[in-house]
Amino acid sequence: MSIVVTIILTVQMLSALAMIGLILVQHGKGADMGAAFGSGGSGSLFGASGSANFLSRTTAVLATVFFVCTLALAYFGNLRPGSSGSVLESAVPAAPAASVVPNLPAAPASGAAQIPAK
Repeated sequence: MSIVVTIILTVQMLSALAMIGLILVQHGKGADMGAAFGSGGSGSLFGASGSANFLSRTTAVLATVFFVCTLALAYFGNLRPGSSGSVLESAVPAAPAASVVPNLPAAPASGAAQIPAK
């Protein structure tokens, strides 16, 4: 099962990096307004609408792959044979209370012992 988790983790990392790259390459909705006033840069590799559709769909596919990998890793992370999943049940039991009590100084026998003598 360790190989499966490693493969899923690798696919998740690659999809995350590809998604970051695709999101940074895409232009925002406000970029078309600047191109309309002559700032240039409106031409792109796939054309104005073709690149937006291609990049948006590819980003959506990568986001779906990332989400599925995350769910799979969460599922495999909670699969532990012989365990109920509770952290408290797997904790080490504490030592008995008698051996944990620190050595405290003895209290005086009565209030008269605390009065200083002349």
